[in-house]
Formats: sequence, structure tokens, C-alpha cells
Amino acid sequence: MRVYNTMTKKKEEFVPLVPGKVSMYVCGPTVYNLIHIGNARPMIVFDTVRRYMEHKGYEVNYVSNFTDVDDKIIKKAIEEGITAEEVSQRYIAECKKDMADMNVKPATTHPLATQEIDGMIDMIATLIEKGYAYPAADGTVYFRTRQFKEYGKLSHKNLDDLRAGNRSLLVSGEDQKEDPLDFVLWKPKKEGEPSWPSPWCDGRPGWHIECSVMSKKYLGEEIDIHAGGEDLIFPHHENEIAQSECCNGKEFARYWLHNAFLNIDNRKMSKSLGNFFTVREIGEKYDLQVLRFFMLSAHYRSPLNFSADLMEASKNALDRIINAVENLKFLAGNGAEGEMTEAEQKEVEGLAEFEKKFDEAMDDDFNTADAIAAIFELVKYANSNVTAENTKAFINTVKEKIVSLADILGLIVEKEEEILDSDIEKLIEERQAARKEKNFARADEIRNLLLEKGIVLKDTREGVKWERA
Repeated sequence: MRVYNTMTKKKEEFVPLVPGKVSMYVCGPTVYNLIHIGNARPMIVFDTVRRYMEHKGYEVNYVSNFTDVDDKIIKKAIEEGITAEEVSQRYIAECKKDMADMNVKPATTHPLATQEIDGMIDMIATLIEKGYAYPAADGTVYFRTRQFKEYGKLSHKNLDDLRAGNRSLLVSGEDQKEDPLDFVLWKPKKEGEPSWPSPWCDGRPGWHIECSVMSKKYLGEEIDIHAGGEDLIFPHHENEIAQSECCNGKEFARYWLHNAFLNIDNRKMSKSLGNFFTVREIGEKYDLQVLRFFMLSAHYRSPLNFSADLMEASKNALDRIINAVENLKFLAGNGAEGEMTEAEQKEVEGLAEFEKKFDEAMDDDFNTADAIAAIFELVKYANSNVTAENTKAFINTVKEKIVSLADILGLIVEKEEEILDSDIEKLIEERQAARKEKNFARADEIRNLLLEKGIVLKDTREGVKWERA
């Protein structure tokens, strides 16, 4: 398996630190609103990387955080007259719903920044002790960027060029910094903001230190893969490397994976342009499996353009696979009982060729576009060569091959048996009762169960409405 490493700018053979095990950290969202489709791309991409690693037999320890203390969260809390914790907890729950709807597996651990403050204070104290950081008079703690001689090795930026050419990096508080390029590890509290006591002042951590600490706690000082969107390469990931390597004295991550940007109708997504879409909004128009298929239809390192036409094309393409599977289920119902014929057994041996193409694509830096093409070749074979005259065993073998390859990509292509209207109503009643009893776990479980069966719930003022996706 070869992966493209942002650090070296080339594809490298993947060799884990511990044979048979993979440690993987993916930067998660800042939870102050519903997640947008830009957030969805790394979630889907790196969930697929994890699934493929597991398919290859690796035990994957997958950690993805929630940034639950941040200026945007605090702003939202002030606007709504509630606490920052209430804002973050609400949107963590909403994010988990959207992830489930996109068939993104829960991480092994989803740490919260606010629950790891002690570890952050410890790491900052170590960096000060080693001479890599210093407290200013007001209690702000800065990292001595120039002290880390390899700074810029991920983003391939030169410190002197940054100093000369990018005034935006010279943030407020420059007068108390030793160097304008030093960045914040800890900052003093402001009135009305959440804060924690520290040896330097009551305050809160800088954004970059959070991921360094959570990665170290849940995966160790050295990890196999660190991943996220390409917008995080600089300064976030660059700063993580500086902090972690100065504190621990070890290489932080062996492989750096970054997905490219998502554009909307060939323009950058932004609220001012009116082309800003949440995952929830897309889910009102499409089954989110269509969004997942769309995200995987291009290589993760290629910029991806989102448009209504491309979503329709993705829906039609995914339907082709689903329809092929449904057809095979129908044929199997009429197929001959008993063992496969010799001819069929030879055909089954030939199916390995499709799987080989799929694996070759995924082994080449997770080329999901070519992996999907291999599935379509298998679908074409099934549509052209499998008939009701085949044995049930053979038909089911072909069907399971399509379903299993799609499943590695997190695509659900085998429909559940249709649920009766009366059963849906009963489950909705049970969900309403669970919500009244504040048993939100059971309420979410019922919602997800219905979703798996293609039933979308909408909570309205008139009550719960439902429709078949």
C-alpha cells in the first residue's frame, strides 16, 4: 500500500510503527453550528481510509476530536444567552447524527478539548522548561517558533519568507512577543468566557496545543497517520509538529494525509456568496449515501466541485449499483437450488479479477474513483452474465461480492426489506416516549434504525413527519 505523504511530497510504502496496528489522528470540527459539506469531505475520506485499512487486516485506533472551546462557540453562546458547553454539546450531538447518516463510523475515541486541559497545561509547562516557550507579562504563553529548527518542513515554508511576506501572521500582542512569528499556547480569559486555572493565568488553550495533547494521550508520542483538510497544513499542523516534537523529542507522525478543497459551482463555499450548504440541508434532498458516493467519486487529493448536476449524476450512478443488487436478489429467488456448476465455479474464480482491480486502486493512495470503476465493471458483468438459470448459490456469490466491495467504501447498496407503515408509526411513538423520559440515546437509536431502513424523520411544530428516502 502506497500513500502520498504531504511531508515528503511523494508516495511512500505504508509501514506502520507496530506491525498489524495503525494509529490515526484526524482533526475534527469546531462545534458551533451544523456541519457543512466542506466538513463532510475529510470525515468521509478518512473514514474510508480507515475502513480499507481494516479490510486489509489492520487494527485501527482512530481518534478524531471535537474542538468544543473556541471564539465562534463563545460568540454563539453569548448570542443565545447560554453557556459555551451547551452550544458545543448540542452541535456534537447534531454532528454525530450527520456522521451516522453519511455512514461514517464513530471514532475509537472522540476526545473533547475541554476535557484535556490538564494535559495541555502539562505540555506547555514542559515546553517552557525546555526553553521552547515563554510566558508574557499578562500570562499569555508563546511558542518560540525559531527555536524549532525544522519549522516549515510540512508546509515547505521558510520562516524568513513568512516574516517578510505575510503581515497577517503578525497577530495582536506582537509587542510582548520575542518574535512576531511566535504563536499562542495559552491565553488569558476575557470577561464572560470559559476559563481554567493555570500557573500563568486563568485562561484557555490555544487551538494548536489541543490536538498535540489529544493525539499523545490516545495514540502515543509517535503516530502512524495524521490527517485533515489541506487548509490545516499551515499553520495548524505545522504548529502541532513543532509543539509535539519539541516536547516529546520524537517524530510526531510518519505520514501526513490531506484532502483537497471542496468548491460549490466552481467557487469557494461561503455564506456571503449564498452557496453555503450544511449536510442536513443536502440530506433533505438526497439520501446522504449519494453525498458519500459523490465525495468518493474523485481522488481525495483532487479539488472537488459540488453542483446539483453532479449530485444527480452521483444519485443515478449509485442507483445503478443498488438496482443491480436488487436484480440479483430477485434472480436468486428464482434460481436453482443446490451447489454451483463447474462452469459457475470457474466464473467465481474470475470474480477475483474485479477485487484485484479494486485493491490495486485503493493500494495506490486510496484511489476511490478507480475503486468505484472496478465495482461498476463487476455490476456490468452481473447485468450481462447472471440469469435466473444460474444456481442460487452462484447468484448470491456475485451479489455478495458487489455488496462487500461497496461496504469497504462505506456505501450501503443492499436495501433492507421495506418496513410497514404501521411499524414506522409504532417506532415513532416509542421515540416520542423516550424523548419525554429524556432517554435521548434510545430516541437516537430509533431514529438511526429507521434511517437504515430508508425512513427519514422530520421534527415539525405539527409533530413528527416521515417519508421514505
